[in-house]
Amino acid sequence: MTKRPTLRLMAVTLLATLALGSALAQSSTYPAQPVKWVVPYAPGGTTDVIARQLAVRMGQTLGQPVIADNKPGAASIIGATFIARSAPDGYTVGTADSGTLAFNPAMYATLSYDAQKDFSLIGGLGRMPLVLAVHPSFPAKNVQEFLAMARKAPGSVSSASSGPGSPLHVALELFKQKTKTDILHVPYKGSAPALQDLMAGQVNSIFVDLPPSLSMIRSGKLRVLAIATPQRLPLLPDVPTMAEAGVPGFEAYAWQGFVGPAKLPSPIVERLNKDLNDALNHAETRAKLEEIGIQPMTMTSKAFADFVHAEQKLWTGVIKTANIRLD
Repeated sequence: MTKRPTLRLMAVTLLATLALGSALAQSSTYPAQPVKWVVPYAPGGTTDVIARQLAVRMGQTLGQPVIADNKPGAASIIGATFIARSAPDGYTVGTADSGTLAFNPAMYATLSYDAQKDFSLIGGLGRMPLVLAVHPSFPAKNVQEFLAMARKAPGSVSSASSGPGSPLHVALELFKQKTKTDILHVPYKGSAPALQDLMAGQVNSIFVDLPPSLSMIRSGKLRVLAIATPQRLPLLPDVPTMAEAGVPGFEAYAWQGFVGPAKLPSPIVERLNKDLNDALNHAETRAKLEEIGIQPMTMTSKAFADFVHAEQKLWTGVIKTANIRLD
């Protein structure tokens, strides 16, 4: 009666040992072919720029080309699902952002991927600080005047976003919750039309990341009231932080990370993390990212996992309080 369970246990142990041996053998020769980097947005945007900048550097150190493959659509869900369903061999990896990992699970009743279980978290890519910007003619000259206007006539001050559930939208909701204000959310299909309408005076304000807005800020087409970072930014040294402006504890970024399918062998995760961080620390690449408002996120895979879990906890609370649903 005891032999069958013992035989089953031996069989399971043997299969696990063989699988581990196969994974380790595969890891020792990795990479033996080009690596596909899935970009869950269309070509030309910030996500695509980051991926292509880093893919070139990583290809040089990996000894195989790293090829960007754009799979846009459905708030990054199409690209994320493709990564999640790929073989865990290190040849299909890609970008997952704050929407993919922190926002979507709280906003959709059902998703075609599980943000907690379907990915190997390899490392950070970059984060884009958000700023609160207004039209140059807007009466409020600082955050406190902005809040006074919003409180005097609830719902009269409007704030654009790049769409429902976007980093720009959830940052607005966090701001409203922290300041106990009623600000009208005006969603657009992307940050470009939102910024155009702000410059045209159709909306009053926007929480926006720097890459799409920096040139407009520098040319005076937008006026920044505060940045949502703990310290001032070298790119905007005269702009106060939210804490300095009277809203302590308010931080918000759009961020992106590097992931693979679940169960990616740890030697492959470590190799990709090392080469990713080397690329992020390359002086020329780092300078190119920083000059357009992207802060490189060099970190270990564990540090990135801890960061993602903290972001999931924070934004799940914000989204549920704001009752943001996208299905």
